[in-house]
Amino acid sequence: METLKQFIITQTARLVGWCDALPYALVGLFARLAIAPVFWRSGQTKVDGFALNDTAVLLFEHEYGLPYPVVLAHLAAIGEHLLPLLLVLGLGTRFAAVGLFAMSIVIQFIYPEAWWSVHALWFAILLLLIHRGAGAWSLDYLLRQKCMPASQSQPTIRQNFIAPKKD
Repeated sequence: METLKQFIITQTARLVGWCDALPYALVGLFARLAIAPVFWRSGQTKVDGFALNDTAVLLFEHEYGLPYPVVLAHLAAIGEHLLPLLLVLGLGTRFAAVGLFAMSIVIQFIYPEAWWSVHALWFAILLLLIHRGAGAWSLDYLLRQKCMPASQSQPTIRQNFIAPKKD
């Protein structure tokens, strides 16, 4: 029995070590590529070519019951095309993820029954991207490397607000 217990402990430690070695660049890329098509496809249902279709406006007006349906339908169509594109490129990833997170909140109020089946997964992926960013396999990373010298690191929220510097 002790041998089985030791085997389980050893194998668990190996698995944890392997998981710890997984580069965030891969995780971030996979997260970006997993969530972007969801919103892109939704945006595609709102347009015909480069123009907003009539169905989208009717949907926003009658089914969703939102104010300013023409304006909001245009904003949604633009957001559902631009923000996923930014995610795929890894450019302005946190900005794009926040925008899609905000859209997801609105969608959650319209379709509350889809929380556990769909929306919770969207929120989890978007929160990961908001928290950690795109990862090293992104334009964000390349721009940061090129434009910001290594000695000039950005202060974090923790440094600025949670644990401010003492004079």
